[in-house]
Parts: sequence; structure tokens; C-alpha cells
Amino acid sequence: MTALLSIRGLTKAYPGVVANDDVSFDIQPGEVHALLGENGAGKSTLVKMIYGLVKPDSGEMTMTGQPFAPGEPKAARAAGVAMVFQHFSLFDALNVAENIALGMAEPPAMRDLAARIREVSDQYGLPLDPWRVVGDLSAGERQRVEIIRCLLQDPKLLIMDEPTSVLTPQEVEILFETLRKLKAEGTSILYISHKLEEIRALCDEATILRLGRKVATCTPRDTTAREMAELMVGAELHVPTRDTRAPGAVRLALKDLSVPSPSQFGTALKGISFEVRAGEVLGLAGVAGNGQDELLGVLSGEIRAGAGMVVLDGTPVGATGPAIRRRMGLLTAPEERLGHAAAPDMSLTENAALTGAERRGIASAGFLNWGRARSFAREIIDRFDVRTPGTENAARSLSGGNLQKFVIGREVLQDPQVLVVNQPTWGVDAAAAATIRQAILDLATGGAAVVVISQDLDELMEVSDRFAALNEGRLSDIRPAQGLSVEEIGLMMGGSHGMEVAHV
Repeated sequence: MTALLSIRGLTKAYPGVVANDDVSFDIQPGEVHALLGENGAGKSTLVKMIYGLVKPDSGEMTMTGQPFAPGEPKAARAAGVAMVFQHFSLFDALNVAENIALGMAEPPAMRDLAARIREVSDQYGLPLDPWRVVGDLSAGERQRVEIIRCLLQDPKLLIMDEPTSVLTPQEVEILFETLRKLKAEGTSILYISHKLEEIRALCDEATILRLGRKVATCTPRDTTAREMAELMVGAELHVPTRDTRAPGAVRLALKDLSVPSPSQFGTALKGISFEVRAGEVLGLAGVAGNGQDELLGVLSGEIRAGAGMVVLDGTPVGATGPAIRRRMGLLTAPEERLGHAAAPDMSLTENAALTGAERRGIASAGFLNWGRARSFAREIIDRFDVRTPGTENAARSLSGGNLQKFVIGREVLQDPQVLVVNQPTWGVDAAAAATIRQAILDLATGGAAVVVISQDLDELMEVSDRFAALNEGRLSDIRPAQGLSVEEIGLMMGGSHGMEVAHV
């Protein structure tokens, strides 16, 4: 059988790093092919070359036996390649049909396009109203927009980058049914994910990259998730462990918290109450857009609440700003790492100083000690295995996963009394995720109270003592994490609470 896409010797180098080094593999017609690798392994660069966003330095590609060298995404799409990116590229103020029309060279009349959207969404089990405003859609519905935009191109190869990171378990199953239907129709899928059990359930073949080179291929259904992870990192995978201890005094409390969202398309928080004790990890699940960003903003001090609504170690702090809370030991790490957690054009040294100036003794009498700032940045890089040429590299030069390790490490190494993190292992590989989760567990063991907001249910079950879910700005009942089933969790994330969940 002639391969749909054949890649031979693709190489791409940037100053100081070889992103892809002589990579070769084939994708067959109707095959779901996984592309695996730890952060910085070269996955993103490789798919950008396939999609025409990056030009290779050497090597060649063929599509159904014919030379394939797209100079831009338009050329890749014309050849039958479509891509659903990890970060959605949609305009909140426009409706679904308008967003899809923007990606078309010659869009039909809006009424005809809406009819086509309905037809394709019904055909593939992805219900979507073409007239709904995107800002009002859930994360799962937004992903449907991206997928249907691709399916309207009738692609031969569909590239999907971390497609389940914002979905409930029920939405993941709907997506998998769609992908299996596409496969049965002959569409090939190149699937990138750090969720290795999903890879085992869905993919026919896997190509594994390490440090820019292809190091292995495997059949996922015949390979354990641990074996794939160890092929990715080239070493034995560390499994996070925790010393058990009784929780201590209440360190963080929210009392009937209700605040509007600062964003037109955000989610207001409605009557949220919870307590987190010393030595405890509270896991909060929820599909993206259900109040997670607003909750972290309230806890960090970026969104002010009523004076008594947020209490830190017995002191009301709801009306105070981030600087005072950090001084008192409440540290946070937001989901948006580039632009919110880190300043893109600042060096890692400067980014280390941004939040660590006071707690790490970098600032004194209004002056910054750059030697201490560089030492702090170096400590983060070494402790959390951040892949970067040095401390003076700009934050934007790091891959997403490596920047995530830097951001989380920067807060963990400041010895917080309370740590609140949103999506702590988003986009990081299995080994890095284990490192971050171990650091969270170690903080709790040392007496910190930790709140982990995440869409990764496996992560929450691994680190949490107690568990709750956010839905439309409301918090479910808080329950012990041990013993919860995936079905119960999915219902909690979907807005079912109390007895309805308890009797699943």
C-alpha cells in the first residue's frame, strides 16, 4: 500500500537547538498515527512542517507518492491536510458560521454555509448550531467548530494536537466515535497527546521522538502507557508518592463567594464556599470556561472580593491585592503561561524576579540583586529540568511544556503556605507531569494547603485528598477523592450535584 504521507530525513535547526534531526516515518491511509515525545522532543516543529508553517532545512515529504512541500498552510490544505490546534483560533464575538467562513478562501452564502455545517455536524455526531455566538459556547462545543471547519475541507490527513485537554469524559467518547468514523471512511489522523491511555485506546501506530530524533515505533494497544512513557524519556518513569498525615488547621477559606466575571464572555462565580487545611490537596475539576480563571483571579487578588469572602490563615484578605497575599504566603500559577504567568519577551532571570523578588530576597530597599535572580532562575531550571540554553533566554523561546515547568517551579520553590495552580501539567510530558505532581504532594506533606484546578482527571485523582467540580460558576459538593468513579466525576463536571451524583 502506498503511504498517504511519507516523511524522509526531515531536519530543522534553530540557533542553539536541532528541533528535528533526520526524522522518517509513514502514515497509511485510514490510519490513526500517534506522535509522542516529551516536551522539546520536536513534535510541534514536525507538524508545522507538514502543515506548511515551517520550512525544513533538509529532507523530503511525499503525499500519495507525489512530492509534498507546502510553503504555507493554504498549500497544505489544498493537498488535503487539515489541523486542529491545541489553542482554538476563534473570535468570541462572531457566530459559528462566521468563524468558519473566515477560514475559507471563497466562502459560500452564509445561509448555504449554515446548512452545510448542520449537515456535517449531524453526519459525524457533533451537534452544533451555526448561528450561536462562539463566546457562549462551552470548550467542547468550540472544539467542534474547529473540527467541522476542518471536515468541510474533506481532508485526507487530519492533525490533532492535544484534542481532549478541555473535554469531559463523555465528550472524549463522542470525539473518539467521530475519529473512528473518519478512519472508517479512509481519513488518516495524526494524533498528538500526552494522555497515553487515550493513545492505547485510539491509535494504530505510534512514532516516538526524543530530543528531535525518532527513537522508536510501537503498536499502542500492545504497549503499556508506562512503557511508552519510558520510551519517550529514555529512563524509568518516576511514580509520585506521598507521606500520609492528618490535615492541620484551615489555611484557606472561601465563604459564599459571588463575583461577576470581568470578561463579557466569562463566568460569574456563584455562592462558592470551601476550606483547605494544612497538608491537604483540594482538586477542582471542570470543563474550560466554567469559572476556573475567575476563581484563580479571586484567590490571587487580581479580582477583588468582599472583605470576608477570602480568608487566609484566619485573616480576611478578599479586599487586598496580589502583593500582600504573596507576602502572606498565598501564591498562584495561572493557566495562561505566556502573557499572564510569564512575560514573553523578558528573560527567565527577569521572569524569576517578577514573582520571587520578595520571597527569595531578590529585591531590597527598592533595588534588584540580579545575581540572586539568576541563581533563582538557574535553580528552577535545574530542579524542574527546564530545557533551555540558559537563564537569559526569553520566556517565549521555550516550548509550552518547558515554560510550564518553569512557571510551576518558580512558585513551588518560594515555599508557599497556600498554592493555587490552574492546569499545572497542561501540555507537559509524562516525566515532567510526574515531577510537578510530586512537587505538589511534597508541598502538602510539608504543611502547605494546595488547590489544584485541572481538566486532567487522572491528575486530580492522583494528587487530591478531596474533590469538587465547577459548572457555570457553581461548585459541586466536595467529596473524598478516593473511590470516585469516572462516571460520577463526569456528572459533577456536567452540573449534577448531591444525591443525583451519589446514586450513580
